[in-house]
Amino acid sequence: MPHTYKCLINGELINTQANLTVINPANEKTIDQVPDCGAAELDKAVQAAAAAFRAWSNKPIDARRAALMNIAEIIESNQDELMRLLTAEQGKPHEQAAQEIGLSALWLRGAASLDLDDQIMEDSDERLSRLRRVPVGVVAAIVPWNFPVLMAVQKLGSALLAGCTLVLKPSPFTPLTTLLLTELIRDTIPAGVLNVISGGDHLGPLMTAHPGVDKVSFTGSTATGKKVMENAAGDLKRLTLELGGNDASIVLPDVDAKTVAQSLFWSSFSNAGQICIAAKRVYIHEDIYDAVAAELVDIANQVKVGDGSEQGVGVGPIQNKRQFERVCELIQDAKDQGYKFLVGGEPGEDIPGYFVPLTILDNPPENARIVAEEQFGPVMPLMKFSSVDEVIRKANDSDYGLAGAVWATDTDAAVEIAEQLETGTVWINEFLHLSPLVPFGGHKQSGFGADFGREGLEGYTYPQVITVKR
Repeated sequence: MPHTYKCLINGELINTQANLTVINPANEKTIDQVPDCGAAELDKAVQAAAAAFRAWSNKPIDARRAALMNIAEIIESNQDELMRLLTAEQGKPHEQAAQEIGLSALWLRGAASLDLDDQIMEDSDERLSRLRRVPVGVVAAIVPWNFPVLMAVQKLGSALLAGCTLVLKPSPFTPLTTLLLTELIRDTIPAGVLNVISGGDHLGPLMTAHPGVDKVSFTGSTATGKKVMENAAGDLKRLTLELGGNDASIVLPDVDAKTVAQSLFWSSFSNAGQICIAAKRVYIHEDIYDAVAAELVDIANQVKVGDGSEQGVGVGPIQNKRQFERVCELIQDAKDQGYKFLVGGEPGEDIPGYFVPLTILDNPPENARIVAEEQFGPVMPLMKFSSVDEVIRKANDSDYGLAGAVWATDTDAAVEIAEQLETGTVWINEFLHLSPLVPFGGHKQSGFGADFGREGLEGYTYPQVITVKR
């Protein structure tokens, strides 16, 4: 029997007269339909969250921890069903979808270990000042389509642990797995604490401008993040914005070409390159450039691109037609400019699905669109450098500052470079590593505020200082 996907408002599963169609990006066929919520449903969800806030925020933090742990167990108990649905709507191969579902459960357990204990700011003969954290209230969480389950869980975990209540909106491209998970966990959380509403592009602006929302947590493009700020400015909502990135990887000449190429490849091409912190600009020292490039091409020629539900597929499709057309436009621009392709760059076969061939470019100029713009697809431009000062300057010459990486045998030299990069996160000899215990946030136009760790959790609270005169 087909599943009927519904939204969750005040503990009740609801449907709407209007619906959204969800497409499988591997074959462009309709998977199912979901509710297309509007202002009326949003009002009910915000009202339910506001009504539930006082009781939820007054619960001991250990009770809120227990709720996160219960959700983690439910995710693990239903991992196979969630994984298969995630591949169908998002496109990523089964193995990567299983990793996302499994990591979602692990993430909740890690987040549940955090604390918001009070801090003594002054303890003198004259006074005692204590800093405590109080939850901001109702949170609007807007989730993108590249990691729809993990990012929903990340926002949910922080908000609920802090004592906030939540209205969560999945992407209209990938709402199915989130709605199924919502149905599975709804009895583990008091009514109104978690509300999940699906809807089209009209719903996000309504959420960010809603007077009953106290904080917005948004993950998405920088252009949309600016609109979120505009909408939230009217009543000074608190914001956490995790936005775009054009992340640089720097490869020093002392590495082993074969070893580093394997890690570099997947730092760019995991999830078909649809990762905000993927390696989107790869700078390789001229002494080792040819060797690393050859290894990357060899790997690309061995990795199968196709339907993520098929065995042996390493890279799936672009998730939606809009992004597919943008990636194809950037590749076509590179071809029109006469840039050299080491692999890829040719249109795929005339078959259904949003498939882009794995594409590696050979030393395009810094002002090339395929270098200067975030590709968010299976595209890897390789650039040569000769000096450390040169590569630091090039890596920092971007409006973005989300993440980056340095690859080197001499880790002291790598750290010295990392400390000069204008990004929120720099990895040494790895990429894409995030932890619920470690804060993550961007510099420049990659957003502000932090997710994860104590700093991220505090973003869902106000500081309150209580001072007692002795």
